[in-house]
Amino acid sequence: MKKTVSDTRLLLAILRKDIKIYSRNMIYLFLTILSLVFFVAIFWLVPDTVDEEITFAISPPLSIMISEGKESLQAHDLPPRLLEELDEVESAFEEEGVVLVEFENEELLIEAISGEMEVYRTDQGLHIIHDPKGDQQPPDDAAKINLDIGMSFSSTFFSDAMLGERSTVTVYADAAVPEEVRGAMQGLIREMAFLLAGHDLPVELPDEEMIILGQDRLGDQISMRDRMRPLIAFFIMMMETFTLASLISNEVLQRTVTALVVTPMRIWHFLLAKTIFGTALALGQAAIILILVGAFTAANWPLLLLIVLLGSLLFTAVAMFIGSAGKDFIGQLMFGMLFLIPLMIPSFAVLFPGSVATWVRVLPSYPIVRLLYDVTIHEAQWADSIASIGHAALWALVLFGAGLFVLKRKVAAL
Repeated sequence: MKKTVSDTRLLLAILRKDIKIYSRNMIYLFLTILSLVFFVAIFWLVPDTVDEEITFAISPPLSIMISEGKESLQAHDLPPRLLEELDEVESAFEEEGVVLVEFENEELLIEAISGEMEVYRTDQGLHIIHDPKGDQQPPDDAAKINLDIGMSFSSTFFSDAMLGERSTVTVYADAAVPEEVRGAMQGLIREMAFLLAGHDLPVELPDEEMIILGQDRLGDQISMRDRMRPLIAFFIMMMETFTLASLISNEVLQRTVTALVVTPMRIWHFLLAKTIFGTALALGQAAIILILVGAFTAANWPLLLLIVLLGSLLFTAVAMFIGSAGKDFIGQLMFGMLFLIPLMIPSFAVLFPGSVATWVRVLPSYPIVRLLYDVTIHEAQWADSIASIGHAALWALVLFGAGLFVLKRKVAAL
């Protein structure tokens, strides 16, 4: 009389086989270790600081424009009140976050914008102009400033604006400066001219609360390193798709599944074992990455583990689709990219934040990326994440069910 083999023993036997095959595949084992080292190294090499200062250059210096403006206004016998307004102009450029670099003439400004001259700022706030082609070395106790945009005024710009006379202002910008930044500088000049002339702006500005959409991050910007933290975990889970897909594909091509079916194993044993192996592989590596980059805290670790579990389940389902094709390595890679490239799009929407398009929000990977970003960066709690968790769980279940269906049909057809 044959002894009945329990389901648990069958599952463990298949899992041991999968682990042994995975450990013997030097390519995927090497890529797994390399990915962990590479992503962790990239994370700690990326700068964790954010430069919130706006630096721009002007010519001539403010002191010259103010002094000559006063002389011109005094020659027109204007009231002393208007002269006092010129003294307030300089304080407008002394706001926090604004760095003004003043040049004696327009030629120096052009050379600084074009990169022919270098500008350094000392700890005392002094600006030093350095010629890189000269013999003199740059100062050791100063930091280099990159000037991308500058404005050349006439020396009587302030008085001309207050007297209602025409004055020319030239804006110099590096070719890499976006068009919207150039437009902002031109708008700043027009606004200054209107205010100095004593006229209201020809537009009606909304309240500040109507301008800022979402959370105001002024003074609390997110560094590139912090933005990389959730994306690294996401990419690790995504990359493990190829490992599981390769394992399934080899068993399909080599008819290993057919040999297993003649044993007490059933198809559902095979499917469940692949689900456990793929999910555990992606979950384990994502958890290791999150630990190494310092993402886990005493408050967020249960929520973060649930998010990673949902993401691992989602990519395990994708691996079932890819592995069911039973193609060679190149064919599997091309077929896999067909699935994975669309799933990568939400990660770039998070890395470069803005208004996310509706079609991006409906992609299966969007709620996973959104949750990783909110929990690791904005410290979102369970109450803030319920809707996104439901969205992610729904997509994971739908894709997992479809992946199981496709793989089951493939196995049954062998």
